[in-house]
Amino acid sequence: QVQLVESGGGLVQAGGSLRLSCAASGRTFSSYAMGWFRQAPGKEREFVAAISRSGTNTDYADSVKGRFTISRDNAKNTVYLQMNSLRPEDAAVYYCAARVSVFITTTPTLYNYWGQGTQVTVSS
Repeated sequence: QVQLVESGGGLVQAGGSLRLSCAASGRTFSSYAMGWFRQAPGKEREFVAAISRSGTNTDYADSVKGRFTISRDNAKNTVYLQMNSLRPEDAAVYYCAARVSVFITTTPTLYNYWGQGTQVTVSS
């Protein structure tokens, strides 16, 4: 089992940047494919980005391609989401998730573990 703790959220102006971190407990972090999702008020949770166990493969939602970058440091048991050129529509609670699988996926129900989320607010 793994516990996930997100950090790095906050208030930023449109066009600004934030870097989210997700620290995982346990010794088997490199066994998990990782994902970032977000949920805005009144909306369903949506996929943002995912990264494979080794970090070789990544996937992004079309809405964030070219602006967000997912990465991981298995030695630090941490996955990151660098968010640049933020827009008001990026405002949401951001969650990291872990999946016991070789494959990455955009489907939230296929992730086994979730963090508590971190709030990102973007002012226009």
